[in-house]
Amino acid sequence: MLAKLKSCSLLGIDAVPIEVEIDAKKGMPGEFIVGLPDAVVRESKTRIRAALKNSGFDYPIKQYTINLAPADFPKEGAYFDLAIAMGLLIVNRYIQLDQDCYIVGELSLDGSVKSVKGILSICDMISKKSIKKLILPKENLDEAALLSSVELFPIAHLRDLLDLNLNDVKHYESSINSEPIDSIVDYKEVKGQHLAKKALQIAAAGRHNILLIGPPGSGKSMLIKRLPSILPPLSDNEAIETHKLYSICNYTKIKEISKNRPFRQPHHTVSYAGLVGGGSKPQPGEVSLAHNGILFLDELPEFSRQALEVLRQPLENGNIVISRASQSLTFPSNFMFVAAMNPCPCGYYGDSKQNCHCSESSIQKYIKKISGPILDRFDLIVEVPRLKQ
Repeated sequence: MLAKLKSCSLLGIDAVPIEVEIDAKKGMPGEFIVGLPDAVVRESKTRIRAALKNSGFDYPIKQYTINLAPADFPKEGAYFDLAIAMGLLIVNRYIQLDQDCYIVGELSLDGSVKSVKGILSICDMISKKSIKKLILPKENLDEAALLSSVELFPIAHLRDLLDLNLNDVKHYESSINSEPIDSIVDYKEVKGQHLAKKALQIAAAGRHNILLIGPPGSGKSMLIKRLPSILPPLSDNEAIETHKLYSICNYTKIKEISKNRPFRQPHHTVSYAGLVGGGSKPQPGEVSLAHNGILFLDELPEFSRQALEVLRQPLENGNIVISRASQSLTFPSNFMFVAAMNPCPCGYYGDSKQNCHCSESSIQKYIKKISGPILDRFDLIVEVPRLKQ
């Protein structure tokens, strides 16, 4: 008997449909998974066999051929566990699937269904298809319910499939916070610095990149950290697009999806791969996690030259392309670039209270750590002097 089911996988920030075909026949016993599976997918047959037995289902000894189509697309992750288990139950006549639907979920050895990352991307893809039904882990329900156009059927255990009715459509409300949260910090707490406040107001109004230069203690970082408080909240489409990135990184498990714009502040020791994304299986970097929000680089000259230079493409195009031998992925990175720096290595060049001890050559060398093309990306460069008591 042959069973055909629909599942999904991720390609960068987007989900792609995968067809799961399972054939059972007499022959050499075993499970043979084909269709360019990775190690996680190949190991799924052991998890699935244990999950079925521990859920009370008999597991007939047959030759099972499991095909993941399209065959030339690499399959990664544990997205197909539940779909393969359902296919095995169908070919062994334990259950019937009378309607087409998409199925995603990872299985534990006891048969419980575990959450998968990227569920927002999967729901967004399904919302654009003619088939809008999704069987998913119950743990992913809050996140998936943010898109109301998809009919959701959450399950917590394999045994729940016996009572599953795809005609019984329920509407689920997400308990994840989707409203703006009042900012903890505000510009009313900042004394003076009226020029810098005005410049940041102009930058916020026009989404301009801005660089603040001033001595230590002048309030550069304090001013910039309050910048999100004057930015408008994310629109519905921007919120979904932004949190799709966090979903594929599993950050939404903290249940903090909101319409506040992202504010990312990586440490100056960050590598260029951490900043723009990368890895053997490319993941979004800080520039993508700041999409539709702010990327703040404090102590700008302390960042490595290589890390700063890779910012050119995302600042110019609003996206970052990560190429590997097997594939090329594009992540969105339309962010507001905000930075702060000292005027010299010691930080006190031009300060009214403390003398600078840097030589002219060391000051020039310090400034030249930031290349001309990067400085050219800043629309506003503002001096922030020390406050006079």
